[in-house]
Amino acid sequence: MHANAPHALGLRVHPPAFPRRRARPRRGPASTVRAAAAISTAPQRETDPRKRVVITGMGLASVFGNEVDAFYDQLLAGESGVGPIDRFDASNFPTRFAGQIRGFSSEGYIDGKNDRRLDNCIRYCIVSGKKALESAGLGTGSHAHGKLDLGRAGVLVGTGMGGLTAFSDAIQNLTEKGYKRISPFFIPYSITNMGSALLAMDVGFMGPSYSISTACATSNFCFYAAANHIRHGDADVIVAGGTEAAILAIGLGGFVACRALSQRNDDPKTASRPWDTGRDGFVMGEGAGVLVMESLEHAMKRGAPIIAEYLGGAVNCDAYHLTDPRADGMGVSSCITKSLQDAGVAPEEVNYINAHATSTLAGDLAEVRAIKQVFKNTSEIKINSTKSMIGHCLGAAGGLEAIATIKSITTGWVHPTINQFNQEPEVDFDTVANEKKQHEVNVAISNSFGFGGHNSVVVFAPFKP
Repeated sequence: MHANAPHALGLRVHPPAFPRRRARPRRGPASTVRAAAAISTAPQRETDPRKRVVITGMGLASVFGNEVDAFYDQLLAGESGVGPIDRFDASNFPTRFAGQIRGFSSEGYIDGKNDRRLDNCIRYCIVSGKKALESAGLGTGSHAHGKLDLGRAGVLVGTGMGGLTAFSDAIQNLTEKGYKRISPFFIPYSITNMGSALLAMDVGFMGPSYSISTACATSNFCFYAAANHIRHGDADVIVAGGTEAAILAIGLGGFVACRALSQRNDDPKTASRPWDTGRDGFVMGEGAGVLVMESLEHAMKRGAPIIAEYLGGAVNCDAYHLTDPRADGMGVSSCITKSLQDAGVAPEEVNYINAHATSTLAGDLAEVRAIKQVFKNTSEIKINSTKSMIGHCLGAAGGLEAIATIKSITTGWVHPTINQFNQEPEVDFDTVANEKKQHEVNVAISNSFGFGGHNSVVVFAPFKP
């Protein structure tokens, strides 16, 4: 009962002296009653411009380069970014390929001295974050940046693994040369919050700035948290997403030990094959994907370019297993349902899903079962897997996939899921197999799930004033 009810305050409430008989409501036709009920329970989207969250900028670091349009062009073309690892000698590993970034340049975004010191996880974060701000018209030194209330601008870029190179190098120095040869930058550059911290320092953002680490679900957790900061009035604009750089011996070896990786060394480009009966594990990837999230009110006041709208999201936990998803998909289906409720969207409005779909035996089908629990009719839904081309970028996966999702909204084209040779019979909907498709997206969801049972779903749509 409500805390302010009279009896809760210890007050005696007398019944009315002359109680009245309740009037019996007049019943209309059954169709009228059903329509009224539908109206009362229909989802309602946020209308307050202070609480509506829009996307005004995007930035990335990927196996296809650092430019958003070029990245999506490669996805639409069905190109694979997977190939042999040449960053270190992987010849003795059972998996010898990945979606490795080559020729990454931070020129113009990180000074040379710091660039040589930083872990790639941080480099990817800073470059993608600054490029996102530039695309939003908020680059450092710009007129719009100068007018920002920096106390209401934040950074929330997470990572699943942190600065793994910094950590690995320190362990090697310790064991081979002793503790005196450990770099003083080891701790700062290996902890997971430092990408957000250094980006915030560089751009002067003094609002909510931290990181979240929920394995492969990290980016979506960050989007969800950033949006809630904006909706709660804590911030006007937040740079949010994920970054990861785990393609090194210790990272590869760790996932090999988990028996999680494909071993299709004879044909790496076809190794990541979500929903295909021949899939044998995921392919490691790396990079960063970052969005500039902003209240509609703030964006409109400064005349920002509005790319799309974040409608809502949800996070939860399977509470089931260290690495395996629930076979019945219950945690995931619940997360999808809650995200739609938060977004004010009915399941029937969704017609595109960027799936987590990692190309693992258990995970792919668990997600499909969860989707079917929420969406009773999938005939109008296109579902695809960005990982089929760039591999699984772990904590950065959701960031890069959010960018792919938003580009599908703005271009009217959804990229293919490549390497679809023999689709699982249980996957009985359109996976955009091997060829891009033209598709006007009404509402899109992007799924991300991580080790530990972390589930996260975010909802995007075309911006409508």
